[in-house]
Amino acid sequence: MRYYQLDEGGTPRLAVQTNGTAYDLTTAKSELRTLDDLLRTSSITDQPIDTLADRLLKGADECSLPTETASPPPVHAEEVWAAGVTYAISEQAREAESSMPDMYLDVYDSERPEVFFKATPNRTVGPNDTVGIRADSEWDVPEPELGAVLYDGEIVGYTIGNDMSSRSIEGENPLYLPQAKVYDRCCSLGPCVTSADSISDPHALEMWMTIERDGEVMYDESTNTGEMDRTVQELVDYYTRHNAVPETSVLLTGTSLVPSESFTLQEGDVVDIGIDEIGTLTNTVVQV
Repeated sequence: MRYYQLDEGGTPRLAVQTNGTAYDLTTAKSELRTLDDLLRTSSITDQPIDTLADRLLKGADECSLPTETASPPPVHAEEVWAAGVTYAISEQAREAESSMPDMYLDVYDSERPEVFFKATPNRTVGPNDTVGIRADSEWDVPEPELGAVLYDGEIVGYTIGNDMSSRSIEGENPLYLPQAKVYDRCCSLGPCVTSADSISDPHALEMWMTIERDGEVMYDESTNTGEMDRTVQELVDYYTRHNAVPETSVLLTGTSLVPSESFTLQEGDVVDIGIDEIGTLTNTVVQV
């Protein structure tokens, strides 16, 4: 099942899509307005979220899902974290941009992965909203990533993440990573959360990204999460290790789709990121 966050005049509503039909679960149970509400109920009752949602379908109204209007992220993640250098091409790209390239090779080959803080809710946007590039950056790229949705540190679903990044700032000095990664509109999540039980294998999903500028395709490439050098569970284990993680969080698992060194995002660019069994996340770029 796929879960969406709707916003009707400032009123949150939880929708679920199954077998091609979308239902407004809030019409069946007014207390269920967000995925967080459903996850909390699942934890209390010790029942999978899909089982709870399935029981509500008969009493829920069918609904339409927004396709062009800006929507909230499908999950209210109190924190978004990310993992880096989890694909070989990512390691190569980070080496190419950096004044200290050996450190990225060391991370790629080491037992401990790179896991870093990415965003808070006020820095995170949803589908069809705008993502930001920093005004003090000269080289900016989107980074498409599979996102693991966690509740109490356990994987409950998957979403798509756009880890917006300033390659010029990080490349100048790796200690500038927080400024390259954490800023206004630096992260997008969506368009939905697909339950973990509905994902056949998180390590065998096709992932693609296109970037359009004034109707012209500037970038169009695809990959597979099977190219990841680490497992999602391994990354989650390091994220939660000795760490007081919030009730609901998202961990982005790294990218292998990296535009060439000659490309940088501009205002008005449209970024589409797709992952099989989840959908397509669309955002337009704005300078912040």
